[in-house]
Amino acid sequence: QVQLVESGGGLVQTGGSLRLSCSASERTFSTYNMGWFRQAPGKEREFVAAISWSGGRTYYGDSVKGRFTISRDNAKNTVYLQMNSLKPEDTAVYYCGADFSIGVVMSTPRYWGQGTQVTVSS
Repeated sequence: QVQLVESGGGLVQTGGSLRLSCSASERTFSTYNMGWFRQAPGKEREFVAAISWSGGRTYYGDSVKGRFTISRDNAKNTVYLQMNSLKPEDTAVYYCGADFSIGVVMSTPRYWGQGTQVTVSS
């Protein structure tokens, strides 16, 4: 069982940046594909980004392409989400997920973190 803990959320002004981190308890972290999702109040959960176990492949949702970057450090059991040029519509709770399948990690990962709040003020 993988335990995931997100951090790095907070309040930022429009145009600002934040870097989210997701740390995993599992020593086999490097075998998992990782993803980021977000959910705003009253809205459905939205896929944000995903990265393959090796870090060689990355995928992004249309709304964040060119602004967000996903990366991972397998030595630290951590995946990151660098968020630049933030907009008020990026306000949401951000969750990381883990799965052995890259396809599944972009939709319904098996393991989830508890989430971290990101608020972008206008």
